[in-house]
Amino acid sequence: MIGYTMFGTNNLAKAVAFYDELLKLLGAERFLETENFVAWSTGQDQPGFSITKPHDGNTATVGNGSMIALVVETPEQVDTFYAKAIELGGSDEGAPGPREMPGFYAGYFRDLDGNKLNVFCFTHTA
Repeated sequence: MIGYTMFGTNNLAKAVAFYDELLKLLGAERFLETENFVAWSTGQDQPGFSITKPHDGNTATVGNGSMIALVVETPEQVDTFYAKAIELGGSDEGAPGPREMPGFYAGYFRDLDGNKLNVFCFTHTA
């Protein structure tokens, strides 16, 4: 259902460097880029993630209550992805761990522009 997601950025070069390093952990590569926009995906038939300079020329701002969640397969991948985001200059919004919903394991962080993301998996408990 989702074709792609998009965050605005005020520093495209820094944001691209951040996401190049982070998204390669998921096997994503750039598949489309212009001087104002870059998009990554794990394949043409998969949803994309993109960043852009705002088209209207105004400052990019963070959406209050907005978040993009990235799915992985294991809690170890959640831990690794979250740690890489923090290492690259992201900020903590909730360290990896089990959450309220049984079997839901997630870590929350903000990117360099303050956009909120989460990386999560479902664990199978007996």
